[in-house]
Amino acid sequence: MTEWRNWAGDQVCRPEEIVRPSDVEGVCEALARAQARGLRVRVAGSGHSFNEAVLTDGLLLSLDRMTRVLDVNRETGLVRVQSGITLRALNEILADHGLAFENLGDIDHQSIGGATATGTHGTGIRFRNLSAAIHSIELVSADGAVLELNAATDTDAWRAARVGVGSLGVVTAVTLSVVPAFTLRGIDDTARLDDVLDGIDEFVDSNDHFEFYNFPHSPVAITRTNNRVHAPPRPRSRPRAWLTDVLLNNYTLELACRKGRRFPSLIPVINRTVSRLAGRHVRIDRSDRVFATVRRFRFTEMEYALPRAAVAEAVRGVRTVIDDGGLRVPLPMEVRFVAADDAFLSPSTGRETCYVAVHMFERMEWRPYFDAVEKIMIGLGGRPHWGKRHSQSHESLRALYPDWDRYAAVRARLDPSGVFGNAYTERVFGPPATSEK
Repeated sequence: MTEWRNWAGDQVCRPEEIVRPSDVEGVCEALARAQARGLRVRVAGSGHSFNEAVLTDGLLLSLDRMTRVLDVNRETGLVRVQSGITLRALNEILADHGLAFENLGDIDHQSIGGATATGTHGTGIRFRNLSAAIHSIELVSADGAVLELNAATDTDAWRAARVGVGSLGVVTAVTLSVVPAFTLRGIDDTARLDDVLDGIDEFVDSNDHFEFYNFPHSPVAITRTNNRVHAPPRPRSRPRAWLTDVLLNNYTLELACRKGRRFPSLIPVINRTVSRLAGRHVRIDRSDRVFATVRRFRFTEMEYALPRAAVAEAVRGVRTVIDDGGLRVPLPMEVRFVAADDAFLSPSTGRETCYVAVHMFERMEWRPYFDAVEKIMIGLGGRPHWGKRHSQSHESLRALYPDWDRYAAVRARLDPSGVFGNAYTERVFGPPATSEK
């Protein structure tokens, strides 16, 4: 029996079978075999989810061979790709055609199918999350039908499948809306956290893309502003990029975390030192190179999407539970902002959103910290990121999404018997339609 692990190494399953099809016909054949054997099916992207969404003891479909670019149309800005292609690979191909995503998250190892299915986002209050770029979706439903979902063919299924959490079928290809390539000027700097929170609207509204980090136990915020400029990219030399991205932001931070894991009482001092040393860095480069960051060490993560106005209360609340609870947290809190969108289960559906993410270094106890933070987020109307840790269930989630029942109706129509289910989907979405009768 083959084992599957996520990127962080803390979610593990042993499926009856792992199948790696290379085209939609192979997906249909694998689904037919699974149905004949009574196996449930889950789909794996590149494993960058932190929760149990992928885990199964049935059939695991890996789409890591479905990585082809099927069509690029510069005139319309529409690009058709198989859903297993990674963002990193797709960014390179788009750049060759003079195109780019209008916004991206800070990780580019995810597959496009996995990133959109879980509501992956970047930052920038005038820009929506990644799934909003989906113009059309090719999806194989539980009965083996190959459907093309878009606003014209099936509006509700399209709005459901853009952030479908793998529970409606197998997304085998997507058509994406992209933009002409552009250059970003990125500035990393430091400021007092209280000053950032007091002036947060100015920071968010006056920049194309704004986010900040705060190491617990430190009064310093590390700010990141990325703005479009009319200038050619100026890529860094390889030695300079390695020094900043790998040595300082990965190996040095990992070493600090390992020291803190062994001697937790040192974490406050370590965090204050790391924050003071952050300094100011300026980059002018191709957009995807500025958006994406290198991640070489392992951690686990929880992230909540809040109403934009709740950001200061949320951040100060997290710091209070850390200080009052005597918690020792070596990794920073990350705060980002996105525009409202209309996918049924997008965490930013219907409202301008502030995302607050918390992290814990590998092999450190995360539950007391995450549980305390989650209480704050729930109290502020937070919606959990579908690819990260959370403890909510369908009973609590339903009230958070105006179109929850419309999503449920699409799920009942496309997968009435729960072929694409597991313990996680039944916790967050409820049992399949046939079990409810």
